Amino acid sequence: MDTNDQYGGHHRAPGRTRLVLAAGTAALTLSAGLATPLNPAPPQARAADDGKQVLTVAVAQSVDSLSPFLAVRLLSTSIHRLTYEYLTNYDPEDNHVVPGLATAWKPSPDKLTWTYTIRSDSRWSDGERATAEDAAWTFNTMMTDPGAATANGSFVANFEKVTAPSPTRLVIRLKKPQATMTALDVPIVPKHVWEKVDDYTKFNNDKDFPVVGNGPFVLTDYKADSYVRLKANRSFWRGAPKFDELVFRYYKDQDAAVSALRKGEVSFVAGSPSLTPAQADSLKGEKDIRVNDAPGRRFYALAANPGARARNGEKMGDGHPSLLDRRVRNALFRAVDRKTIIDKVFQGYAVEGAGYIPPRFPQYFWEPSADQELAYDPAEAARLLDEAGYRKNGEGKRVGEDGRPIDYRVLCHATDPNDKAIGQYLEEWWGDLGIGVTLDCLDNVTDPWLAGEYDLAFDGWSVNPDPDFVLSIHTCAALPATPEETGATDNFICDRTYDELYARQLAEYDADERADIVKRMESRLYDLGYMNVMAYPNAVEAYRTDQIESITTMPAKAGNIYGQDGYWSWWSAVPADSGDTDGDASSAGVVLGIVAGVVVLAGLGAFLALRRRATAEDRE
Repeated sequence: MDTNDQYGGHHRAPGRTRLVLAAGTAALTLSAGLATPLNPAPPQARAADDGKQVLTVAVAQSVDSLSPFLAVRLLSTSIHRLTYEYLTNYDPEDNHVVPGLATAWKPSPDKLTWTYTIRSDSRWSDGERATAEDAAWTFNTMMTDPGAATANGSFVANFEKVTAPSPTRLVIRLKKPQATMTALDVPIVPKHVWEKVDDYTKFNNDKDFPVVGNGPFVLTDYKADSYVRLKANRSFWRGAPKFDELVFRYYKDQDAAVSALRKGEVSFVAGSPSLTPAQADSLKGEKDIRVNDAPGRRFYALAANPGARARNGEKMGDGHPSLLDRRVRNALFRAVDRKTIIDKVFQGYAVEGAGYIPPRFPQYFWEPSADQELAYDPAEAARLLDEAGYRKNGEGKRVGEDGRPIDYRVLCHATDPNDKAIGQYLEEWWGDLGIGVTLDCLDNVTDPWLAGEYDLAFDGWSVNPDPDFVLSIHTCAALPATPEETGATDNFICDRTYDELYARQLAEYDADERADIVKRMESRLYDLGYMNVMAYPNAVEAYRTDQIESITTMPAKAGNIYGQDGYWSWWSAVPADSGDTDGDASSAGVVLGIVAGVVVLAGLGAFLALRRRATAEDRE
C-alpha cells in the first residue's frame, strides 16, 4: 500500500512513527526547544537562470492526497510536515520532543487535562495569525467528522473535549490517560480556510494555490504524478529555509531518476523508497555525488489477507480462504528465507526483520524467542500444509477441498524493484511447496488493497519515535465502518487481545512499562501470522554536493534525509557556494537551545521521543 510510508507515514509514509521518556516519581520540569538560526537570512548560493536557488528531489512515489485529513503516503505526509506546523516536533539530533506550534505543555494531576501554550509568532502564509483556535478546530473536526479522521483519527479517539480559552492556550480533556500527548503527529490547519470545506472525504486540497500554511515552505503548485512545488516561507518563525524553492519531481522509472542526478537535473534522489544496491554502488565515488547509507525507520513485510471485513461485520474483497488457517500462513512464512532476501535482494543494505519496530528504535525493538520464531524450514512448511489438509495432487500442486490448485495473487508496487525481485523468489520457494504465485504489480496498489482484493501483498511503513500510529493501524477500530468507506487499517487485522494491549500501552505513562506492552503487541502480531516482517531496509539515498553544501540527517550521527520525523533536512539544506559556512553535513546549522518548552510530568515520566505514517507509503 502506499503509505506515512506506507512507504509510511505517518505517519500513516498509503503515507501514516511518537515516544515518551521516563521521569522520576516527583514532579519534573523539563525545558526543551529549538532556537531560531543565528543567521536566518544567509547569503544566497549561486543562482539559477531565474535567480532562484531550487532544490529538486526525485521521488518514486506519487501523492495520494494533499489534504492532511486524508494523506498517508510518505511523500504526502512529508509535504505536510513542510507546510503545516504540528504541536510538537522531534529534535534532529536524537529524536527527543521539542516545541512546534506549542512552546510548552503541562498535564493536570490526574493526567486527564493537557494545557498547551501556543506560540504567538506563527502566522499563516496569508497573513493571519495561527492561534489555539486553529488547533482546537482541527482536533474537533477530526473528532466529529469521520472523513476528517481518515488519516489520523487514532490520535483523537480518546479526546473528550478540546477548547481554546485564548489565542495562546489550548486545552485537551481526555477520557483516560494517553501517552502520546507530546507526540500528536497531526498537521494543524487554518480554521478560516478549512471550515469552508463541505466534504472532507473528497477535498484533496489541490485546486487553489498557494495553499495557506505556516510551515517552513508554502505549497505553490502541483501536478498529479509529475511534481510538487514549494517556496520558502520567509516569515517562518524558526527562520526561512536557505533554498528559495523545493520541488519534488516524480519518476516512475527509478533508473531515470538516478540518471537525472548524474546529469545534475535533480539535487537529490530518494529511491523507491531507497536506492537499490546496484544504484547506490554505481554512484559511490562519482564526482560531486554523496551516497547516504543509514539505518532505516521502515519495516518491509509480506501481508496476508485475513478475511477483509468492515466494522459492521460485512465481508470485503476476495482473499483466498486458505489464508484464514494460521497453519497455512505459518507454512508460507517458513518457506521465506530472510537471509537470502538480505544478501541477494538488499545486498546487505538491510537487516533481517522480525517485529514491527526497527532496531533504530531500541526501546521498542522486539525479536521472537527461539521456540517462537518462524525460521526458514521448508520441510516444516510442507508438513503444516499437509496437516491443514492442503496436500499435493498427482501433478505436485497443493489443492483445496474443491480439488482446485492453490494459486496466490501477490500485490506488489510496480515502481519497487525489491517487490519484483522477492516475488521471483516466492515463485520458486512456494512453487517447491506446490503453491502457485501470480505477481500483480500495479502503479496503483491502493484501490485493490483498500477493497481487500488481494491474497498477499508487499507492505511497508515508516515508524515514528513514538510507535502509536503504526500500532493503531492494526486495531479493530481502524477497520472501515462499512465496505463503502475508507478506514485507517493497514491489513484488516482485528484481534481483541491485541486491542486490549493497544489500549493499555496508550494509557501507560511509565516509559519502561509502556515499552514492555508494545513488545507484547509485536509478539501477538507475529503469532497471528498475518504479517511477515522480512527486513528493515537501510535509508539509501544520494545528493549532489555541487548543489547541496550541507544537509541535516536524522538522527544526526547516522540517519536519513528523506522522510524525516520533521522538516529538518529541507529546512536546513545549504545551497553550494552560498557562503554559509555555519552548517555541516550532520547538523546543517540547526541550533538547539533551551527555550520555552516546559513539560511537567508529575509522578509519571516525560516522554523521550524516539519517533508514520505512513508512516505509511506505501502503503508507504
